[in-house]
Amino acid sequence: MNIRIGFSLTYDCPQPTPMILNLSVHYSRIADMIVPDHLVADPPVPLRGFRDGFGNWSTRLVAPKGLFTLSNDALVRDSGLPDILAPQARQTPVNELPDDTLTYLLGSRYCETDRLSEVAWKLFHHSPPGWARVQAICDYVHGHIGFDYAQARPTKTAWDAWQEKVGVCRDFAHLAITFCRCMNIPARYCTGYLGDMGAPPPYGPMDFAGWFEAWLDGRWYTFDARNNVPRIGRVLIARGRDATDVAISNTFGPNTLKNFIVRTDEVDEKAPV
Repeated sequence: MNIRIGFSLTYDCPQPTPMILNLSVHYSRIADMIVPDHLVADPPVPLRGFRDGFGNWSTRLVAPKGLFTLSNDALVRDSGLPDILAPQARQTPVNELPDDTLTYLLGSRYCETDRLSEVAWKLFHHSPPGWARVQAICDYVHGHIGFDYAQARPTKTAWDAWQEKVGVCRDFAHLAITFCRCMNIPARYCTGYLGDMGAPPPYGPMDFAGWFEAWLDGRWYTFDARNNVPRIGRVLIARGRDATDVAISNTFGPNTLKNFIVRTDEVDEKAPV
């Protein structure tokens, strides 16, 4: 299947404002790009790409004073297959984990393992280690948190989401990640495009999506505590410890986000590019 992806973000900056962006499709999907996701700035400004500490493609720029729009329009080829299920995947003992997974066992800005460790062990210590334990965590988080766009806020942590029992996709992911880490399972945050392909209505407004990956049996597997069913059409943008590392934009000065549009739609493979 082919998926058209893109966005349009308009900022109002009272002064020239440096920005760091995570808006480019992850390098692991480059071979699938039919039409590249070139970033367009209006008015035009110099753009400088770099690879961040987690391997994500990031962009630096200085937004000019006034209205400033960032956009792209791309086409990506996707298998159309749902997220992989591997119920026999085993949990790796901490002493056998690869070195590069260890950072995903630790607490981070939005994932307070210190505050939720006792809760996690009470809830999940009877669950079988491995895939079944991660799924038990997803089941709990999916049932514990109610989804509500109006309850989004940039300061909400896993602890807050657990106590308030309401949030958006990033809050589901943060709480599930934190519980996994408390149970000695490396887990990392993912952000990207996830359309409604294959999902029943009603459909909410389109946005960038948050999910997570857990390290089991020698590889990373995709989990989604918000939807809690295998989905099709994920297009990864970035991975990190939590939403801090994969924010779509970090702005270094006052600004107002005036317009925010995200698109991800299946298109006819025979349609002209």
